[in-house]
Amino acid sequence: MYSIFFKPVIDVIVSVIGFITLLPIFLIVYVVLTLINKGRPIFFQSRPGKNEKEFVIMKFKTMNDKKDVNGKLLPDNERMTKFGSFLRKSSLDEIPQLLNVIKGDMSLVGPRPLRMRYLPFYTNREKIRHSVKPGITGLAQVSGRNSLNWDQKLELDVIYVKNLSFYNDFKILLKTLKKIMNASDIDLNEEMHSFDEYRARTIKPFE
Repeated sequence: MYSIFFKPVIDVIVSVIGFITLLPIFLIVYVVLTLINKGRPIFFQSRPGKNEKEFVIMKFKTMNDKKDVNGKLLPDNERMTKFGSFLRKSSLDEIPQLLNVIKGDMSLVGPRPLRMRYLPFYTNREKIRHSVKPGITGLAQVSGRNSLNWDQKLELDVIYVKNLSFYNDFKILLKTLKKIMNASDIDLNEEMHSFDEYRARTIKPFE
């Protein structure tokens, strides 16, 4: 009952309240990034949602679009701006995702939505992560994500899904708020580590 009815209702109510509360900050960041990124303050990217249905995630843009002499984008770590680094450390870059939750593409708590190109590399057990809506935060994000490899993170996603409850969601939200307030365990390169390359290197047999 919780996952089918109460969780979606809570997601929308909390996200609407949160977005309205954070609207002044949203507008300030939006204007600053518009100036820094020449009119492109929001980052859009396709991600797999529930049942691997594709949706477009929204985040504040933390990297510029600088390219090398051949017209290819520079490595991510070279394109991270100082303001973008601040946004990631403070988790303010995640504010636009509240709109994804309001739209119904995401939940406040759930497995983080990764890249579409990763889909062929999950084991059958890891695919369980896509049986629920992805979240802005999740069990892996509050469980020492800097020290976890991909296998450990994805296993935590499965554990979350198999133990989904209001109590566990509430605990994860509280831990997330604590980490944001303390600016602890923040991985600026969370989405820069390629899962497909990692899986190719580890050559883990698919289940």
